[in-house]
Amino acid sequence: MNITDIFWPAPAKLNLMLRVVGQCSDGYHLLQTVFQFLAQSDLIRFQPRTDDAIHCVTPLTGVEDNKNLAILAAQLLQKESNCRQGVDIQIVKNLPMGSGLGGGSSNAATTLVVLNKLWGLDLGPSKLAELGLQLGADVPVFIHGRAAWAEGVGEKLQFFEPRESWYLVLVPACHVSTAEIFCDSELTRDAEPITIRDFSAGETANTCQSLVAHRYPEVSQALSWLEQFAEGRLTGTGACVFAEFASQQQAMQVLGKLPADMKGFVSPGLNRSPLHTQLEQFIGAWPSG
Repeated sequence: MNITDIFWPAPAKLNLMLRVVGQCSDGYHLLQTVFQFLAQSDLIRFQPRTDDAIHCVTPLTGVEDNKNLAILAAQLLQKESNCRQGVDIQIVKNLPMGSGLGGGSSNAATTLVVLNKLWGLDLGPSKLAELGLQLGADVPVFIHGRAAWAEGVGEKLQFFEPRESWYLVLVPACHVSTAEIFCDSELTRDAEPITIRDFSAGETANTCQSLVAHRYPEVSQALSWLEQFAEGRLTGTGACVFAEFASQQQAMQVLGKLPADMKGFVSPGLNRSPLHTQLEQFIGAWPSG
């Protein structure tokens, strides 16, 4: 099967923990977080063109082409590699925007990884991650495709394997602006740093959670509902919130109790990205460096 014949996953992620531990002079925030992937994905298909144009043939509602991270990723890769090839990009958008699930960053990563193969560029993961960081701090972890402890602005990755639990994820009907939250004067910016051992022992707080819940009633409502069954946690800056369960059955039972005015889904946590599982199936093992 040809690389252009299939849709490639751009999976969601969860931040299983997020601490804002400082701020740089340039305004960027210093973080500690844990990334793990979900089975839910946007789906992207890439069709070569006879010219060097880059088009998204499925425009995203409310997103101009100059803000579409898949297009920006393709343009960046084309420029940095002096590539003369073009592509039509088809996106099936399953992950809500402004949800904290990383959809835009994941779209960018999948575009960089697959076009690197399609265009025969043979760039390694480290170079692709370097390019991806120009588009967003979450892009590198999607390119490497492994669960990770992250520091810096999110780009300093230490790969490890947290427990692969089952998660019930609720999707509040609101769009949370990451920039807005990180600019808020009430955001705590001096959380005490912790270690992987601390996280594994149960330190899973998200510095942004109380602020986002205060600013967005829909998030607060979702967290309150989850708390009846398990600890409710915010992913990234939201809007999605999630709870951890030991089994799919337990998570599905709680999902079955979800009020009609709330949306949610159940997914396993994955220490390996679905993109990289598919890459290995169709192309071969993804290099580790």
